[in-house]
Amino acid sequence: MQVRAADIAAHLQRQGLKAIYTVHGDEPLLAQEAADTIRAAARAQGFGDRQVFTVSGAHFDWSGVLGAAQSMGLFADQQLIEIRIPSGKPGKEGSTALQQYCDALGDGLLTIVHLPRLDKQQLTSAWFLALDRAGVTVRVDPIERHQLPTWIAHRLAAQGQRLAAGESGQQALTFFADRVEGNLLAAHQELQKLALLYPAGELSIEQIQDAVLDVARFDVFKLGAAVLAGQTGRALRMLEGLKAEGEAAVLVHWTLADDVRALYRARAAMDDGKPLPMALREARVWGDKERLFERLLPTLDTTALARLVDAASICDGLVKGLRHPDWPGDAWDGLRRLVLLTLDTLAPAQTPRGQAMRPPMALQTAPAR
Repeated sequence: MQVRAADIAAHLQRQGLKAIYTVHGDEPLLAQEAADTIRAAARAQGFGDRQVFTVSGAHFDWSGVLGAAQSMGLFADQQLIEIRIPSGKPGKEGSTALQQYCDALGDGLLTIVHLPRLDKQQLTSAWFLALDRAGVTVRVDPIERHQLPTWIAHRLAAQGQRLAAGESGQQALTFFADRVEGNLLAAHQELQKLALLYPAGELSIEQIQDAVLDVARFDVFKLGAAVLAGQTGRALRMLEGLKAEGEAAVLVHWTLADDVRALYRARAAMDDGKPLPMALREARVWGDKERLFERLLPTLDTTALARLVDAASICDGLVKGLRHPDWPGDAWDGLRRLVLLTLDTLAPAQTPRGQAMRPPMALQTAPAR
């Protein structure tokens, strides 16, 4: 049985405790809260003895885990066992042990298995399917940027605080979300700080601006999605954040240039008469990015994309230490120009018909070389 982390409390109220819970995902705060909810329910039902096993390395001794499952707690009739597998890869011996463990579950034993985000192969492995059949699988989904304002508002409400209705409140939520994006643990701490600083009731945008620190953390791969979506301000903010975090300029360029080349290849394939789905497959575009490409490609110009490919090539030299007379000498300034050039090239496809728009501060396109 699969349950979302946000629904685990309601599930426990309806269904009661099951024998084993497998919590998997890459959002530490939400995974921790889901596990805390299960532990609280377990304590309320008398699970007072707790053992924790952390699987580290390929030579972990699984006999201790199997032995613990076969013995009752010394000071309680019921016991809680937690198995942490930080790598998400128990190995061959661990796979066999986990399947044996699921087959041997008995009364008076509750188990929580902690796992990171799993790929398709791991989700269809014999050991994971055994865990899923034996109990409840709790999937921890990340909070994406567009979900953050609603998440923040709900958390504020839970601690008795709220923002003003209307535009002022939305501006405050946007400000808050911009400063905690990609760092949910820090977002939680900022919310707790608001609860300490201000009483229950309505918060002003000035109070939010005074209290909330800029603790955002950015993913280099989400930068490309922001550019493709035409989110100029967010893309530039992410670029500055990646620079401040010490991300390699080469990796940032590779991500941006890969999207530029894929757009050019797909558009060229369409110009050769291939349908859009086939052009996307040939350009190796899939997943969430596929939807962005589907919206952009029909109105893009191959010549403009070719110039963008040339610009990406020049920027490739910059991040590797090669100067160009028409481009900034600093690699990050070059990346900023490439971001703006890309946004400028994609703008006609991102703007509703009849509305002209260009990204602010766009720079002139470097000549094709």
